Amino acid sequence: MTIERNIREHLRKEAETLDCPPAISNRIARSYSQYVQQKRSGKPMKKRLIAGIVATAILIPTAAFAAPTLIEMLTRTPMTAEQVKTDEVGKATLEKLYRAFPETKSFEIIEASNVQGVQTSIILQEKGGIGKKITLHTNSTTGEIEHVIQENWEPKEKPLTALTDREIKAKVDDLLDKMYGNIEAYEFASEQLENPDQKTLMLNYTHKGSKTPFYQVMVQSNSISVSLIGGETASSNGKVEGFFTTNGKPDYFADAFLNDDKLFSLLNMNPTELKQELAKGKSVVEIAATKHVSKQQVVDVIAETQVDLQIQAEADGEVPNNNLSKEQMLKAIEPKVLQVIEYKTVTPSKK
Repeated sequence: MTIERNIREHLRKEAETLDCPPAISNRIARSYSQYVQQKRSGKPMKKRLIAGIVATAILIPTAAFAAPTLIEMLTRTPMTAEQVKTDEVGKATLEKLYRAFPETKSFEIIEASNVQGVQTSIILQEKGGIGKKITLHTNSTTGEIEHVIQENWEPKEKPLTALTDREIKAKVDDLLDKMYGNIEAYEFASEQLENPDQKTLMLNYTHKGSKTPFYQVMVQSNSISVSLIGGETASSNGKVEGFFTTNGKPDYFADAFLNDDKLFSLLNMNPTELKQELAKGKSVVEIAATKHVSKQQVVDVIAETQVDLQIQAEADGEVPNNNLSKEQMLKAIEPKVLQVIEYKTVTPSKK
């Protein structure tokens, strides 16, 4: 059973009783590889490109939304080891891994798949089916490795959670350094989560001034699970974080769609006002209705922005060309936009 399925089943069973911290919500959502934004660059208008048409589509309907998950609506297609090695995204992912950890060149590809060209997943393990194992989830549009799970890289006699917190951080730092580059510029925070069965740590690596982690890491048993969140500073471009909340905690996954100046103009609202209205349990569609704005108008504005960003990214050579017409792209993204604008904030249940 894949890590995605394990997480989904656990979430379904526990959702009604668990007061889930935002860190866990983010971790679960990212395990679907569900949310990517580009690494910070010198081009301010490029920071949210990856939160556009395809990457956001996977992530928004997971932990952030109670509607049927989009991952279940899309088709995951198995890939053979040979297909991975000849696939453009798969080949690039393996090259990054081999540069980071040369020993993995001898590992076997034990499972691989992609989701409609959106996400490519590869699992490698030491030959023999035991020992070291590593899982990679790559955004098929950007080539960014969004999620890495490193398992059984420590001996069973002294697994990760038997190490000191300092030793654990050193292991995590090493993984991040090798897979993503130097992390000295990031602020670090760690918390031990309540888990009666085993020691579980959450480590957040954040840009100074940002409220959202850039890297979020779960350490449990003999596993390190890294999620590339890609958080930006709360004040960047005057945008708002956490338009929606679950159990009173912020979820960040709709922000890329709703932080849209054309949407704010259409609704005659600023970002803060929209967030305040959403916090009352209203959907974007309901708020728009009070402004005599139709659902389709909202869809059209958001979809147009996201597709334009995607087209510009392709023109700049920042992402591969998906060979779709603008009309096809608009049609493809419309169901994802509807997921966002029809969603209502989950309020804590009253006892």
